[in-house]
Amino acid sequence: MLGPPGDAEAFARRWAAMRTGRSVERGLQERIYRLTRVIPAWPAAGRARTAQAGDRLTVANWLRAFAREALGEAMDDAPVLADRWAARLGGRAMWLWEVDGQVVSMAGVSGPTPHGIRVGPVYTPPEHRRRGYAGALVAAASQAQLDGGRRFVFLFTDLANPTSNHVYQAIGYEPVADVDQWLFRSTAG
Repeated sequence: MLGPPGDAEAFARRWAAMRTGRSVERGLQERIYRLTRVIPAWPAAGRARTAQAGDRLTVANWLRAFAREALGEAMDDAPVLADRWAARLGGRAMWLWEVDGQVVSMAGVSGPTPHGIRVGPVYTPPEHRRRGYAGALVAAASQAQLDGGRRFVFLFTDLANPTSNHVYQAIGYEPVADVDQWLFRSTAG
C-alpha cells in the first residue's frame, strides 16, 4: 500500500497487528512530482520515438532490468507487458530514445486521469547512462502529453535515487507529496 508517511505507517502497523501471521515492512519511500510546463533539458544526441512491435524484446528485457534494479523484484510478465506497451493498450505508450539507430533509453506513459497522465517506468541501461538520454526522453514524452491536451504529467521517484530526482526537477517537475510503500508479509510458515 502507498500513503503519506505517518498515516500509512500507522495504518499498516495496525492492520498487521490485527491479523495473525502477518507482518509489515516499509518498502520504497517515494516522491510524487507534477509537471505543467517542460523546461528544455540539456541537449542529448538522438531523438524520441514510440515503441513499435519490433521493439518488444528490448522493452521486455528493460522492464525486467528496471524491476530488478529499482524494485528488487522479478517481472515474469515482462513480455506480456511489452506487447501491451507496443500495442498502446489502455492509453499507454512506451517512448524510446534512439541514437544512430540504437535504442538507449525508455520511458513509459500510462495511467491516464481526467486531466493528467503518469510517466514511468523510466530505464536506461548502465552502459548508456550519464549522457542525458533519460532526461531528454522524459522531457519529450512529457511535452507530447501536454501537446496532446493533458493539463499535467506526473511521476513517482524513489527518494533514495538523487539522480532521478534531480533530472526530473531540471526539466520542470515539481514535488507534490511524499508517499511510503508498505509491504504486508505472511509470517506463517
